[in-house]
Amino acid sequence: MQSLEEQFGYQFQNPLLLAEALTHPSLAYETHRAHFDNQRLEFLGDAVLQLIFTHELFKTFADYNEGNLTKLRARLVSRTALTHYARARDLGSHLLMGRGEEASGGRERASTLSDAFEALIGAIYLDGGLETAREVILRLCAAELKRICDEPTEVNPKGQLQEMLQALAAASPQYTIVAEEGPDHQKKFVAQVDWNGHTLGRGAGQSKKLAETAAAEVALASGVVKALVRDHIDQPSSQPGNNSVNGTDSHG
Repeated sequence: MQSLEEQFGYQFQNPLLLAEALTHPSLAYETHRAHFDNQRLEFLGDAVLQLIFTHELFKTFADYNEGNLTKLRARLVSRTALTHYARARDLGSHLLMGRGEEASGGRERASTLSDAFEALIGAIYLDGGLETAREVILRLCAAELKRICDEPTEVNPKGQLQEMLQALAAASPQYTIVAEEGPDHQKKFVAQVDWNGHTLGRGAGQSKKLAETAAAEVALASGVVKALVRDHIDQPSSQPGNNSVNGTDSHG
C-alpha cells in the first residue's frame, strides 16, 4: 500500500481507512464473512469532490451562472473523469476484491475504479481533514481542471453533427454498433453513423457511447458531410410561402 500512498502523495495516519477505501463489496459476499467495504466512503468522497470542485469553479469562472457551473462540474465528476483519475494512479491493482469479481475484469471496470477513487478521497478527508483533501484533489485532477479552464465549452461531436444535418433535412443521424471486439473486460465497440441513405463514418471506443462519439467526429471531418453541405448551399434557396408541392403553386 505504500506505493499507492506515494502515487497519491498522501501518507495515512490511520491505515484502516486506506484498507476500507480499497475493499470492494465482492470480498464480503464471496467469503461470507463480515468485512467492511468502501461503499460508505464512496458516498462521503463524492460529496467532498463535489464541494472542492464547486468552490474551485466558483472562484475561477466568476461570470458563469449556476447552469454553466453545473455543466463544468459534471465534467470533473463524471464516471469517465473519475475512472481516468483512478487509472492514472493504477488504483485498480491495489483493490481488495473477490476472486470472481477479479476474474470478470473488476480491476479495470469503470464503475469499480470510479467508486474506489471516490472512496479514497473520502478516506483522505476523514484522515487528514478538508484542506488536506482539497490539496490532494486539486493536485490529482490538475490536468482536467486546466483543460476545463482552457476549453470551458465542451465539444459535443454528436450534437454538432445533428445540428449540421438537420439544417439540411429534418432527419436525425442514426448510430449502429456494427462490431464488438476483444474480451468482455476490454471490449472495443465500432459504431457507424448513417443519414438519409448516406454512411457518414465509423469510429471505435471502449463503450458504445464513445464509439458513437468517435463516429460523429469522423463524420464531421469526412468529405461526405462536406459534400452534402456544399450541395445544399449550391441549391437555389426556397422562400417560405413560395414553395411548390407536386408542381403546383402553394397559393392554389
